[in-house]
Amino acid sequence: MKSVSLPALFVLLLVTGCETATLTAEQGYGPTPQLVKPNPTLLPTVNIAEASGWAEGQKPTAATGFSVGAFATGLDHPRWIHVLPNGDVLVAETNKPPKKDKSFSLRGWVMGLFMARAGAEVPSANRITLLRDGDGDGVAETRSTFLENLNSPFGMTLSKGTLYVANTDAIMGYLYNEGETRIRVRGQKIADLPAGPINHHWTKDVIASPHGTKLYATIGSNSNVAENGIEAEANRAAVLQIDLATRNVRTFASGLRNPNGLSWQPQSGALWVAVNERDEIGSDLVPDYMTSVKDGGFYGWPYSYFGKHIDTRVKPQRPDLVQNALVPDYALGPHTASLGLTFYTGQLFPKEYRYGAFVGQHGSWNRRPRSGYKVVFVPFANGKPAGRPKDILTGFIGPDDKARGRPVGVAVDRRGGLLVADDVGNAIWRITPSK
Repeated sequence: MKSVSLPALFVLLLVTGCETATLTAEQGYGPTPQLVKPNPTLLPTVNIAEASGWAEGQKPTAATGFSVGAFATGLDHPRWIHVLPNGDVLVAETNKPPKKDKSFSLRGWVMGLFMARAGAEVPSANRITLLRDGDGDGVAETRSTFLENLNSPFGMTLSKGTLYVANTDAIMGYLYNEGETRIRVRGQKIADLPAGPINHHWTKDVIASPHGTKLYATIGSNSNVAENGIEAEANRAAVLQIDLATRNVRTFASGLRNPNGLSWQPQSGALWVAVNERDEIGSDLVPDYMTSVKDGGFYGWPYSYFGKHIDTRVKPQRPDLVQNALVPDYALGPHTASLGLTFYTGQLFPKEYRYGAFVGQHGSWNRRPRSGYKVVFVPFANGKPAGRPKDILTGFIGPDDKARGRPVGVAVDRRGGLLVADDVGNAIWRITPSK
C-alpha cells in the first residue's frame, strides 16, 4: 500500500479505545466464573504487550518456595514440549504457515502489525529439536535437530515405538528408537487434518490413548465466531479421534473454539483439554477454560458459551444444539490464551501438587487490562478441580510494559521438574522446589 493514512488512523482508534474490564481476571476463574453482559464495540480492544525478549541475566519469577532456571536458550520460537521416556526433551520450534489467502483485509493487516510487535509473526523453523540433560543439573548440554522440514508442527506423542507429530495439515508417524538424537527415516501419514487457505487456528495437538490404539487431535476453529461461514468449520473447533487400526477419523467432541493442551487426568483417566474462547465482546468475556472431554459432547461454540449463554452475533442460531451444550469444568480467566496443560505426576514437588494441573497462559490481546502471561496451577482431588488457581511463574511483562517472554507449552520432566516453553524469550524454563 502506498498510503498508510487510513490504516494508521485505524491503529490509533484501536490503541485509544476506551473499553475496559469491569471484573478482575480472577473473577473469571473456577467452575462458576462471573459472566457479565456482552460489551461489543465498533473496533476490537487491542492491548497486546510488545515483545522485547530477556536481557542477559533476566528470567521469570517463580512462586515462593520454587526456583526457576533456563533449561535451554537461543531456540527459535519454541511452542510445545514432549518428554521422552529416557528423559530427552523434544521441542517444536514452529509458527503458523505462510498464508495462502492473499486477499487484502484492513482489519487483518492491522492485526498483523500488532501481532508482529508481539513477536508472533516470525517465520516457522518447522523443526523439532532434541534437548538432553545428561548430567542431571537442570540444563540441557546436548542439542540436536531431531526432525526438520515439517509443516508448522505442534503436538507430539510417543506410543508403542512410534512418535506421532501433528503438523498443521496432517498427523505423521515416525519410528523411534530410544536414545536416538535424530530421526532419518521417512514418516508415514496417519491422517489428514483440516487446514486449507484460511486455517485461522493452525496449532494442532495430539495425544495417544493409554492403550495406544487411538489418537486424539485438537482442531481450532477457522474464525472467531463463524464469520467465515459455518461451512468453513467442517471438523474444526473439535477434538478428533483417529483409530490407528482402521485410520477412521471421527469427531469425538465439538463446540471447542480453539482447543490445545490435551492431557490425561491421572486419577479419573479422563481426557482434558485447554480451550481458548471467543473474542470481541468485551474485556470480561469470554473466559478461557479447561475441561474434561466427553465423547459426543458439544461445548457451545459458536452459538453459545459456558452452556446456554447465547452469542447473538452468530446467524442463524442453533437452539437444538445450544439446549445440550455442556458447561466446561473450570474457567481460566478471560482472554488469558490458556494453551499448555499438563497434570503433575512427579515426586519432586510438594504433595499438594500431585495430580493437579499446570496451565501455560500465553497472554491476552483483547483485554484491558491484560490477563495471562504466566503459568498457573490448579489443585485437583479425586480427578476434579479442587480450589483456586495459584501463580507459579510470572514476571513475563517487564517494568517497561513489554513482554520479555510468553509461556506456551508445559511438561513434567523425568526428574519431576516443570518445563515451560517461552516462544518470545526463545527459551525453555525449568521450575523446581527451592533447596
